Amino acid sequence: MTLSLLPASIIHLRGQCLYCLVRCGRINTTHPTKNSPAKRLTQRKIYAIIKLIIDENKGDNMNIAILGYGVVGCGVAQLLTQNGASYAERSTQPAMQLTHILDIRTFPGDEHEAIITNDFGVILNDPTVGIVAECMGGATFAYDCVLASLQAGKSVVTSNKELVAAKGYELMLAAKEHNVNFLFEASVGGGIPVIRPLSQCLAANHICEVAGILNGTTNFILTRMIEDGMAFEVALKQAQELGYAEADPTADVEGHDACRKLCILATLAYGKHVYPEQVHTEGITKITAQDVEYAAKFKHNIKLLGRAQQLDDGRISLVVAPMLVPRSHMIAHVKDVYNAVLIRGDAVGDLMFHGRGAGDLPTASAVVADIIDCAKHTERRRVFDWLPNDPAFVAPADEECVRLYVRTADDAFITERGKYSEHMAKLAAADIKIALRVAEFDAC
Repeated sequence: MTLSLLPASIIHLRGQCLYCLVRCGRINTTHPTKNSPAKRLTQRKIYAIIKLIIDENKGDNMNIAILGYGVVGCGVAQLLTQNGASYAERSTQPAMQLTHILDIRTFPGDEHEAIITNDFGVILNDPTVGIVAECMGGATFAYDCVLASLQAGKSVVTSNKELVAAKGYELMLAAKEHNVNFLFEASVGGGIPVIRPLSQCLAANHICEVAGILNGTTNFILTRMIEDGMAFEVALKQAQELGYAEADPTADVEGHDACRKLCILATLAYGKHVYPEQVHTEGITKITAQDVEYAAKFKHNIKLLGRAQQLDDGRISLVVAPMLVPRSHMIAHVKDVYNAVLIRGDAVGDLMFHGRGAGDLPTASAVVADIIDCAKHTERRRVFDWLPNDPAFVAPADEECVRLYVRTADDAFITERGKYSEHMAKLAAADIKIALRVAEFDAC
């Protein structure tokens, strides 16, 4: 068989289309019956040939495509352009080259104008593209592009927490089926390295809890409320003026962004896929300056926390909500747009990962690190495996055993520890303005 005689587009053919290779004599085997050893042998031969075709068409460069030329996509392009030669050396590739950028907009005069396209098919059908960096966001078109890329034998890296939280299990299986990589370090914490430490470096630990400040926008707002006495609305406006909050801040201030990130962390920590709808999620829109003052009197700061804890019966508890954090704990002092992730292992104890959780270059740093990792592992997968979702694995939030901060019309107090549902039943007749969990960090 002469590989140069085969069309490059054959790498995109699957199923019975690949059987044409057998019929036309490119693979010397007989027609296999369903589920027979001969069929499995044929499939192995087909995939081996596809890999040879891909390798022959790639040439000397590891070519890279970026999907989305927004804040993160621009950062990725900047790093690849500035440091591509050093990245190639680290990855053992002869060269790493950015060859395509997908965006529906045009960018006249941009340094990458010549490689910007609005047609995803150009990227998908280019056999020289080995790695796709998805930086678009959303879980619909992005999902279609990522799935098609994996099925075409291209590794994919992404910063898209919505995509990983909603479709990560399906995409992980697709990457496994096609022997390529699907990496997503940038989906949680921006440039903070937390995905690999949690899934690999801490593999010898039983993870008792993962908790943290997972959204920089809300942390900035709460910091201004704590330090400057601002009302929520004033602090939100300042965050928008500084570019820390979107014009529509709903995903941030209602806790949805933090929820998606908690799903990813919980999935890796406990080995089963968790979906956002399984997480009890509250935002910070009801927090007032009065709550901040009361918290200070109790020697606490209010933070929007995501917490995943394993219960004694093996289930997990998942909550995203504003909580009172004791000032004696390091998370209480994480300020402004910074993120912090606390991982509690039975062997290592408490580890905290702290840094900028968003922005063009911090997030691009994690995306490019995944690109380099993919380039290093063209012959094998970086293993990220977990089980499918199990609805019974997540305990109802009202079963959580907590203390509550309660503010009424003219007072505030902290309850004794007890089930959340029992607390709320006792307080039903009272004129409650707000009830927040008090974060307690017990030893494993």
